[in-house]
Amino acid sequence: MSNDRVIIFDTTLRDGEQSPGASMTKEEKLRIAKALERMRVDVIEAGFAIASPGDFEAVKAIADTIKDSTVCSLARAVDADIDRAAEALKNANSGRIHTFIATSPIHMQYKLRMQPDQVVAQAIHAVKRARNHTDNVEFSCEDAGRSELDFLCRIIEAAIDAGATTINIPDTVGYAIPHQYAETMAQLLARIPNADKAIFSVHCHNDLGLAVANSLAAVVAGARQVECTINGLGERAGNASLEEIVMAIKTRKDLLGVHTNIDTPHILSTSRLVSGITGFPVQPNKAIVGANAFAHESGIHQDGVLKHRETYEIMSAQDVGWHTNKMVMGKHSGRNAFRTRLEELGIQLAGEAELNAAFARFKELADKKHEIFDEDLQALVSDTLAEVEEHFKLAYLEVASKTGEVPHAQLVLSVAGAEVKAESDGSGPVDAAFRAIESVVQSGATLQLYSVNAITQGTDSQGEVTVRLEKGGRIVNGNGADTDIVVASAKAYINALNLMQAGLEKAHPQVADV
Repeated sequence: MSNDRVIIFDTTLRDGEQSPGASMTKEEKLRIAKALERMRVDVIEAGFAIASPGDFEAVKAIADTIKDSTVCSLARAVDADIDRAAEALKNANSGRIHTFIATSPIHMQYKLRMQPDQVVAQAIHAVKRARNHTDNVEFSCEDAGRSELDFLCRIIEAAIDAGATTINIPDTVGYAIPHQYAETMAQLLARIPNADKAIFSVHCHNDLGLAVANSLAAVVAGARQVECTINGLGERAGNASLEEIVMAIKTRKDLLGVHTNIDTPHILSTSRLVSGITGFPVQPNKAIVGANAFAHESGIHQDGVLKHRETYEIMSAQDVGWHTNKMVMGKHSGRNAFRTRLEELGIQLAGEAELNAAFARFKELADKKHEIFDEDLQALVSDTLAEVEEHFKLAYLEVASKTGEVPHAQLVLSVAGAEVKAESDGSGPVDAAFRAIESVVQSGATLQLYSVNAITQGTDSQGEVTVRLEKGGRIVNGNGADTDIVVASAKAYINALNLMQAGLEKAHPQVADV
């Protein structure tokens, strides 16, 4: 590999999933993995194989399917973890075991309850065991941001001697400051005798809002792999955002002098996919993928952009998947125009059945909206792909909400094909609808999250609703979209119930933080 290429290691499916409530099913993980592969991500960390049978199956499914990206599984420096990861990756075209152990004084003393010599010995053992399964082994020093430099040099030299080919220096708790983090990376590369035999990597958390800045500072100092996530998803305040890392490298190549292999026009569609599956909406002012990222309201800015785009835009919106020359879609648009627009947006459907289902939804939406925007198509297709067997189905909904009166919902719910009528009051129209549904289903689940996001501008915009239900320590995210926000809410709630009925709810795997 040339020394001016930065490897992009995406951990959306592992660290991103550790965001409270962001759990994904095997099928959802596989959809995201395919999108990451299409974007030409170098390494996809598919999960933590030993965390649960579900995680193991997800890692295995991704390893069995993905051909153009390296598929990685996380493992603690424990034999059982490493062997389980190897089993999940057995059929991978290109696989990597990523093993880690904590190296900061506070972690060694209070979490591991191990002496430094014991930690070094455990790291050596873990790397050697991983090397028995694959030549591609990554070793991480958990909480490296608060570790002593001399100890880092010692354990990393030993890990490389044991066979580690990638060394990760994670700022696990988001404690680092860019110039200090860069100096740490520079010192490690200069002081470790065998540093040239491994690629040095960074994995930064965003607790102080510095994850991207720290990652780029480390790249300038010599790191050649960046671990990041779509939309910056991750524990606590999140991780370094893949889209920001990649576009900073592309936009400031003059200063950074490096490049990535990422096919950037697929960034936006992948961002939307992850947002839809996890139920974490992208804030409008989010860099690169936020709705306002390339919007200009100031008259001075608008005038400048119209005269010469680069007066106020440092990158092209099309480079990351936004399209300014939009084909107007509506009720008279045909199947071929619909298919073409999806292809232009980087949306791939598995076959004619999925295309037909999506086109039917499109026609249904076109009867409600005069113009269909790209964002509508993204939500519509995501809704189509997320379908499960509809044990529960909304047949009819009427909600009355008047000033000074208690909102009241009446509905007809199809349960395994049989129609059941229900009604209920509520503190609001959505609450009334949910109560009416529960009076039939009696799921016993607790509503943990209710989130509404307007997909486009205008009063006829679709509302995209995410509902998160929890039952017995297991969670599920349901999604629904409609021009009527109460209907969208009911759809999302019923989608979550159908996922639960299908056994697709998932325990949260918060067992590792690198």
